[in-house]
Amino acid sequence: MATADKLVNYISKISRKTYKKNTETKSFKNIGSFGSIFDLSQLKMNNPLIVSSVDGVGTKIEIANKFKKYKTIGIDLVAMSVNDLLVQGAKPIFFLDYIAINKLKYKKVKNILDGIVLGCKLADCALIGGETAEMPGTYAKNKFDLAGFAVGLVEKKKLLIKTKIKSDDIVLAVPSSGLHSNGFSLIRHVLKKKTISSLPLYIKKELIKPTKIYARELNKINKKKLISGCANITGGGLLNNLIRIVPDNLCLNIDLSKIKIKAIFKWLKQKNITDSEMLKTFNCGVGFCLIAKRQNINKIKRIFSKEYQPYPIGFVSKEKIKIKTSGILKW
Repeated sequence: MATADKLVNYISKISRKTYKKNTETKSFKNIGSFGSIFDLSQLKMNNPLIVSSVDGVGTKIEIANKFKKYKTIGIDLVAMSVNDLLVQGAKPIFFLDYIAINKLKYKKVKNILDGIVLGCKLADCALIGGETAEMPGTYAKNKFDLAGFAVGLVEKKKLLIKTKIKSDDIVLAVPSSGLHSNGFSLIRHVLKKKTISSLPLYIKKELIKPTKIYARELNKINKKKLISGCANITGGGLLNNLIRIVPDNLCLNIDLSKIKIKAIFKWLKQKNITDSEMLKTFNCGVGFCLIAKRQNINKIKRIFSKEYQPYPIGFVSKEKIKIKTSGILKW
């Protein structure tokens, strides 16, 4: 109980760094209460829709345990949920976390929480609550799991829906920070014959690098109505996630040779993984996709930093088939 109480006091302190004026008042406190409150009355929205998302970070947790690095996994947790909200045009407003662990260790959980708070800052949303459960017998020694829940808001008229995507729209690829939080079961299978200490330093850094959070850029893009649709490239890879946002009467035409593949994926490709498996399992360097009118491309590019500059990889056409690919991946 002493460790749990210490963690509650700590999260009460650091979570306030993510608060805005409508998150907590003198009349109610979120951390330590049974439920969390967010005051919507102060938001200047005429017809708001609530968008929600829940996710975890999968077996990337096992990599974090091997490295004993836990702050970045907290950023991943926030990213996995808030990036999904952006696909509907929503602005993330708050986040809650759930940590289940074999035994509470203050430093370990503190580092996870620090990462979650940093992720919320990057997403411009508030961490307003959560739960930490000590579960010996359910989780083996040193094992844990994470889940996150995010809520966003979007004006009804600004909701991004399939029907806004039209023929001749351009598909833009926004670079990923790396692996993000997908494909780690396959990565661990590839690594099972190697010890962590034998890996090149740059590979170790890539394995634990946090997922890019696209909220600040997408909030600006959506405010200016610069896109017709977008997709978060997570489990299922580039093609399967893009298919989800295209109307039945339209076709995505993707030139695979235009994808700027990052070094970590080229390294993985050397481990006898087929092109189709790479595309299905990993983002291959594309963390997010935007679909926009050609005349908006330069305006969109100005919103992103040099590292995450969007670039064209295809277009939309009028055909019954959902997706066509051309070119080959350049490993």
